[in-house]
Amino acid sequence: MNAGGDYGDDEPREKCGVVGVSLEDREAARPLYYALYALQHRGQESAGIVTHDGFQQHSHVERGLVGDAFEEGDLASLSGGTGIGHVRYPTAGSLDKSCAQPFSVSFKSGSLGLSHNGNLVNADEVREELAAAGHAFTSDGDTEVIAHDLARNLLEEDLVRAVKHTMNRIHGSYSLAITHDDTVLGVRDPLGNRPLCLGKIDGGYVLASESAAIDTLDGELIRDVRPGELVVLDPDGTGYDTYQLVERESTAHCFFEHVYFARPDSVIDENLVYEVRRSLGRKLWEESGVESDVVMPVPDSGRAFASGYADAAGETTADGEPRAADDGGVEFAEGLMKNRYVGRTFIMPTQDERERAVRLKLNPIKSTVEGKSVTIIDDSIVRGTTSTQLVELVREAGAEEVHLRIGAPPILAPCYFGIDMATREELIAADASTEEIRQEVGADSLSYLSIDAVAEAVGESRADLCLGCVTGEYPFDVEGEATDRDVDAPVSDPTPADD
Repeated sequence: MNAGGDYGDDEPREKCGVVGVSLEDREAARPLYYALYALQHRGQESAGIVTHDGFQQHSHVERGLVGDAFEEGDLASLSGGTGIGHVRYPTAGSLDKSCAQPFSVSFKSGSLGLSHNGNLVNADEVREELAAAGHAFTSDGDTEVIAHDLARNLLEEDLVRAVKHTMNRIHGSYSLAITHDDTVLGVRDPLGNRPLCLGKIDGGYVLASESAAIDTLDGELIRDVRPGELVVLDPDGTGYDTYQLVERESTAHCFFEHVYFARPDSVIDENLVYEVRRSLGRKLWEESGVESDVVMPVPDSGRAFASGYADAAGETTADGEPRAADDGGVEFAEGLMKNRYVGRTFIMPTQDERERAVRLKLNPIKSTVEGKSVTIIDDSIVRGTTSTQLVELVREAGAEEVHLRIGAPPILAPCYFGIDMATREELIAADASTEEIRQEVGADSLSYLSIDAVAEAVGESRADLCLGCVTGEYPFDVEGEATDRDVDAPVSDPTPADD
């Protein structure tokens, strides 16, 4: 699997990317448009922008990729120096335009636009509470729940108190880019599950899911938005204010951002993703290296893992002994070429054709693998179908041995916090041992990376990471699931707090 290449349904999908800008003397629409291009890997089903010109709010939201969702006239109609944008990959059954974002609402105290990355686990409860109070909903998405709750609080409170009250009511994962009239806000949930960062660009400031979007705008990363923090950009683009609204003893950063979702050139929670992935590859060699003729990545996200793996193999043997000077270790080589013109929309009406999809998207380089022992590096195994097909492809190309090394622990539980991964029943590791999975995919050997190695590579303790998909224990209170900490879940409170 990889964040840019799509091999059928055997891969997790990030659901959203958000961005917000406030500019001093130029229109926001085009910078937002460029930033959404930089975040396209986080969602390919819809794209949208909301701007405000100081008098009224403007919105354009469409299905499809960023380049398909906007035409020149659309950008021209989005006037104003402040705005937010969103790209989305929804879960199955929620592909209609009503669930696309940013979500817009007008009410007595002004207008709101809201872009959300993440997933609430108490959205139904809050929606029922708001509906009982007279709020009418147009979608089944949790973003609209946040918007309605914030709008309700803004009728009684100032902006900062209203946001704090909403944060105290909703429970789950969220990074938000919000417009309240011509003011742009950024909010990160108290555990910091999904990323959000702040940057300086020419004539203003930007909030984005990843720093790569800031780079695209020729900007400079200032820092990550802190868990539980509200950042308010000045409408004239000259500065910003911050408010630490909620504090927790620990965080729950999603480790999968580093393993799979984020662009390798992004900095997430102070770590360059590319270097983290190289470190994960080095640790993969240290924990389960196998002496083979060649190591090759599954493009694209496996590339940094394989590079780190090969570097470590050049320094020590698989037994951990120093490598002899005349021993080159394991050769790094590109053995799988990707067809970049076969995307998510490829039609696979029959099971036989679905199984053939990998052959259309990846082709082995015969000279790299023929007559050799090969180690394939991938970032994860979800259902196992892709891994089975990859091993078969490489064997058919002439490999004598095929070893599989995975730069993450086994995924044995679903994600409830903004990743469309798979159901527990569909996850091959949910009820199969590593040896059983090895036999299923047909590899000569199979090893995953340990959880401790992931934590060390990311530079955080296990207690500060969300590891629910690899432990089955979650940092939020999910009905029917175990937790990995004392969870401070909100209680029903339909009236604004007096704080």
